[in-house]
Amino acid sequence: MLKQQSNFMQTALEEAGAAAERGEVPVGAVVVHRRNIVARAGNRTREHKDPTAHAEVLAIREACRALNTERLVDCDLYVTLEPCAMCAGAISFARLRRLYFGAEDEKGGAVTNGTRFFSASICHHAPEIYSGISEKQSAELLRDFFAVRRAEDESEL
Repeated sequence: MLKQQSNFMQTALEEAGAAAERGEVPVGAVVVHRRNIVARAGNRTREHKDPTAHAEVLAIREACRALNTERLVDCDLYVTLEPCAMCAGAISFARLRRLYFGAEDEKGGAVTNGTRFFSASICHHAPEIYSGISEKQSAELLRDFFAVRRAEDESEL
């Protein structure tokens, strides 16, 4: 099972890399149903000019369409970065069974950091949570992306 988790997270990392190439914050997500990927996405907030176009939300939408349902009770989500409050809410409403994520997000995360959405009284469903899956690779993608952005900003001064 560990190898399979690694493969699913590798696909999420590929989506994150593709997002970075598009100039998006490099976050990727994969929804798995019965050991098969049914949806995959990377951030597209800039491309879609939509603040809700986070990788998790896009993957959840795609999985719901693919499975023709609004509830993903037999599905797991793999994401490269700890979900924010909006994405945690979407995960809860979709009733995802398990959440696997890579890097923690101390500033914007809402699972093990910040609001800890799944522990809040307003949360209707909390998935099983597994953190630190491919954490190093996930964090490196983000660090490298923002280092390039900072360098570009400094060169414009």
